[in-house]
Amino acid sequence: MILLLDQGMPLRAAAILRERGVPSFHAAECGLRDASDEEIIAYAAAQQSVIVTLDADFHALLALARATEPSVIRLRQQRLRAAAAAEVIEMVLNRCASSLEAGAAVTVHGSRIAIRLLPIVR
Repeated sequence: MILLLDQGMPLRAAAILRERGVPSFHAAECGLRDASDEEIIAYAAAQQSVIVTLDADFHALLALARATEPSVIRLRQQRLRAAAAAEVIEMVLNRCASSLEAGAAVTVHGSRIAIRLLPIVR
């Protein structure tokens, strides 16, 4: 599983995850520093990556499109430093890997994790 960290995520978090054996890239490392959410979704889908973001818009965009990919992890924790962000992301991967591989919108708030399988149907 390859992770694509959105622009709001600490750049160093991707490097920490790579050091720990988790294939990860930050949007800035992929030429997506100024990309729209839709462009990031398209890139992640093409690369078969999981998006990690602080932005609620990704879940909404996936729902509107009734998309089945890419999976998205939304962290509802502001001001996370890189090491703390990497810890939370690893915890989510350990708990939700099968859902993320199948296609899911995951929301993390503190120690709570909510999983909605894709496509999101209301």
